[in-house]
Amino acid sequence: MLDFSQTIRERRTIRRFNATPVEPELLIYLLNGAASLYEAEGTPRWRCIYAGTPESRQRLVESMIAKMKESKLGKLLPVKMIDFLTKRITDIPAHLIFIAESAANRRQSDENYAAVCSVMQNFQLLGWERGLGMLWDTDPMFQSESFLAEIGLREGERLAGILHAGYFDKAPRSRRRTPAKQKWTTIGGGGEPDGPQLDNVRIPAQSILEMLNDAVWAPNDGLREPWRFIYVTGGEAAGKLRVSYGDASPAFLLIVAKEEADPHKQEEDYAAVCCLIQNFQLLAKSKHWHVRRTVPEWIYDREWCKPFGIRPQERIVAVLELGGDAPSSESAPAAPLLLNISHL
Repeated sequence: MLDFSQTIRERRTIRRFNATPVEPELLIYLLNGAASLYEAEGTPRWRCIYAGTPESRQRLVESMIAKMKESKLGKLLPVKMIDFLTKRITDIPAHLIFIAESAANRRQSDENYAAVCSVMQNFQLLGWERGLGMLWDTDPMFQSESFLAEIGLREGERLAGILHAGYFDKAPRSRRRTPAKQKWTTIGGGGEPDGPQLDNVRIPAQSILEMLNDAVWAPNDGLREPWRFIYVTGGEAAGKLRVSYGDASPAFLLIVAKEEADPHKQEEDYAAVCCLIQNFQLLAKSKHWHVRRTVPEWIYDREWCKPFGIRPQERIVAVLELGGDAPSSESAPAAPLLLNISHL
């Protein structure tokens, strides 16, 4: 098993790639591994499109910059500058486009999107271990009609982003992350010395904070760090959760996202929080902690969220059950995510 703590902290966003080709077979292998690392209830629906041939990369780039050419700024750019940008993107060995299926139910739509974001993060981590760097791209120009038509986005689908992938010569320096404790709130007491039970073994809250300090090394645009953590062990809030969850877990960790006014930033920040949650689950699994990620219906009810101190410009992304009964060794494992990949 990977040393996820080290890989999560070491991974960087790569913007300059060298010319070394990336074998499609390696990408498929890594995608299968990334999908298998995501644990979810139900079967989230998503797909991936691979652009790796010179022809498909050229078509992709032309559709990407079409909207830029039509903009006021694009019309002022010299042809040589546009050609330079086109070549720089075309020279990247591989592009993987990730798409989530929307749903009439907001909860299911969010679960599909969270699954895609989590798989993308897993893919980045597994790729990093193989020397592959990636850039998670969600540029607003991807909403142009020419681009969406080129990738074949269907009605009822949602673009999660593009991972530009390739080998690289130099990784950028790390940028400081805010310690999790500065974004940590406790409801019910016991938030420092005590923690939840896990198979009759005490897990100090400090250990959870230390794990979060690794998990916060998630990709997030502009280093906005749009997350907050609410650790619930007692009081009215815990009572509501235990009634909702059948009194199964002694403690809960609510992962909260800040909601920007800009819809594009909202979506980027939601994806960042999903990556943080996936990091936390990978780290917990490596320590044999039982952590169950849930997206209950009540998180969409503002009144229900009030006892947890959710602010007007915030939303709960997921509720993590900590230290409940570990799954029986005889129970059936969760079904792996179906890998749906096509070529552009």
